Amino acid sequence: MAAFEALYRRHAGRVHGVIARLVGSHGARAEDLTQEAFVRAWQALPAFRFEAAFSTWLHRLAVNTALMELRSRGSRPQDDGDADALDTIGSADSAGHATALSLDLERAVATLPPRARAVLVLYDIEGWKHEEIATELGMAVGSSKAQLHRARGLLRARLGEP
Repeated sequence: MAAFEALYRRHAGRVHGVIARLVGSHGARAEDLTQEAFVRAWQALPAFRFEAAFSTWLHRLAVNTALMELRSRGSRPQDDGDADALDTIGSADSAGHATALSLDLERAVATLPPRARAVLVLYDIEGWKHEEIATELGMAVGSSKAQLHRARGLLRARLGEP
């Protein structure tokens, strides 16, 4: 139990981050899915074969947990209750300074359509190949590439780039 708690403390941030980016939720749902991923890890731990690093195995389990969530809601966008998310992208803060690009980018990614967001996160952030994404999301390789192109275009538009 103590060893698993140490693993949780070490990896919870990264697991939560990938889940939040994939499901587009920075609220309670991402927290719930993070907990679900660790419960699944606990249950699957006896089957861990040491063929990959524990962090790689756990990360893949977290991605699969998030993808199952996307499938279960039929790729419908999650309403995070933040209808003004787009309004704050690129705006100045109370001191008149532009908000941090990384925060703008996270918000913009969260507003992408679910499939486009999933492909963008898996390809550009997680380093998956289009073949892996296509298999995992049940789409053609060409569709994965098209979704990536769409996501990048939407991000450029939302971040105010030509």
